[in-house]
Amino acid sequence: MGPRLTQFELSATERLIEAVVNRRTTLFRPPYFGDAEPTTADELGPIAVAQDLGYVTVGLRDDPSDWLEPGVDTIVRRSLAQLDRGNVILLHDGGGNRAQTVAALGPLIDSLRARGYRLTTVSELAGLTRDEAMTPLPPSTALRRFVELTSFSLVGWFELGLRAVFLLAMALGALRLVFLLALAMRQRRLRPFARRGADGAGAAGRPTVSVVVPAYNEEGVIARTVQSLLSQGYPDLEILVVDDGSTDRTAAVVTETCGHHSCVRVFSKPNGGKASALNFGAARATGEVVVAVDADTLFAPGAIAALVAPLADRRVGAVAGNAKVGNRINLVTRWQAVEYITSQNLDRRAFSLLNCITVVPGAIGAWRRSLVLAAGGFSEQTLAEDQDLTLTLLERGWRIAYADHAVAYTEAPDTLRGLSGQRFRWSFGTLQCAWKHRGTLFRSRALGWVALPNVWIFQLAFPFLAPAADLLFGWSLLTVYVNKLQHGTEYAMQSLEQVLAFYVAFLAVDWLAGIAALLMEKGEEKGLAWLVLLQRFVYRQVLYWAVVKAVIAAGQGRARGWGKLARKGTVELPKAA
Repeated sequence: MGPRLTQFELSATERLIEAVVNRRTTLFRPPYFGDAEPTTADELGPIAVAQDLGYVTVGLRDDPSDWLEPGVDTIVRRSLAQLDRGNVILLHDGGGNRAQTVAALGPLIDSLRARGYRLTTVSELAGLTRDEAMTPLPPSTALRRFVELTSFSLVGWFELGLRAVFLLAMALGALRLVFLLALAMRQRRLRPFARRGADGAGAAGRPTVSVVVPAYNEEGVIARTVQSLLSQGYPDLEILVVDDGSTDRTAAVVTETCGHHSCVRVFSKPNGGKASALNFGAARATGEVVVAVDADTLFAPGAIAALVAPLADRRVGAVAGNAKVGNRINLVTRWQAVEYITSQNLDRRAFSLLNCITVVPGAIGAWRRSLVLAAGGFSEQTLAEDQDLTLTLLERGWRIAYADHAVAYTEAPDTLRGLSGQRFRWSFGTLQCAWKHRGTLFRSRALGWVALPNVWIFQLAFPFLAPAADLLFGWSLLTVYVNKLQHGTEYAMQSLEQVLAFYVAFLAVDWLAGIAALLMEKGEEKGLAWLVLLQRFVYRQVLYWAVVKAVIAAGQGRARGWGKLARKGTVELPKAA
């Protein structure tokens, strides 16, 4: 450390002492090995600077290394063994667990007195009076000391706050992951509604199904979506494509490629948004069940049959399917593939046991048509119409099931910019729904005590905590690096170990939960496991920033429209599908 930085640290420390005790100290003990037998330039430099500033340097050679926690008896024995080396014994009262040092004080003091030693102060050894060693400050410095003390306190509270947020974020995240994982594993064994659905899945028990596909400028992908629905082989199926005022050939493409199928019906309407298109289709549907499908989504074989099977249980009002990323063409989309499995689908698995799934996904979801109409359709007042309707059904006492074998592959944004835009809309819609249904919070069983608190804490509030935790982690690493430059690797490693211990523990829980979630997905690409750790860097920050922007936009009263993703038609069904 250079002379200028040394002088800065000494001055800052002096100002802090003055602000707290209203006195100026004249004593200086060089840290680490500089207080014993300084020989190197790094050890001699701070002493020279301190002398130039008028400090009396205090040295010592009796060092029992209590900071290594060698044991109470060892601390006492080493201290006594080095008495011939000087009049000052170095013991530590901070920087870690000092229980051994405190416990050693009594026996050490008794041993010293038994040998004829008298305890005194460093100032007395140096021949200084109390006021010479700690000079009182004049009353005129009161205002300056107040400002300095306030400044130091704010900095200290800020750092403590960051540490508290760091620990809170890790603790909450880890506990939530363990809780969800336990529920998800139980759900996989029990599969609620699955057996009832299978029992009622015969020809007589299958409900009539209307698939509604809202579309806006989807000429590049709509034909493949409809063809994947036609290939389901589900009896009593009708497909309604609702062209929501497209400026391209969306409706014409469907008519040209699939219009010869009697079950395919194409409608065109003025642009009104996705919810408006869904309501248009639901009002004209004839099936008992409405299946909502995004226009870029491909259904795996048998998806519709698996999706509607849980509706054989008359308590079930809607079913969430298993949405997966179908365009795993680069790191961004593969990150999203991991997130869909380890976050969204893991949540649905777990919450299905408690009947508190908060979103039946727009890519693949089934609804009792009568309930959709009774609820007034999909809300056009929020950007998350699927979540809004899901919460409405839960509030009315209906169950929401999860059909993990009903798989659909959707097109995800393939750039971070596109991802940020999509998640901004999702987050904005989630915030709208959470606020709209806030009256249920802490009132309605699992919905009010689990689902909505999960939305408020982990989907909306947590993104504000997580960046602070990441910031503290980065700050801690910077501090470790500075310590290494100033005091060497040995002391820097102690701080690094403390920082990494918490962070690695959280990453380990996160990674193990991700691995477990991947293993629960039959036929899923296990090679995605290594991305679970990597997505915590860059990818998660993009998601957090989207939530922050959404909250700011909501606070400013700025609304958003459909804001659809530009489709590229890159979705592919796995060979096994």
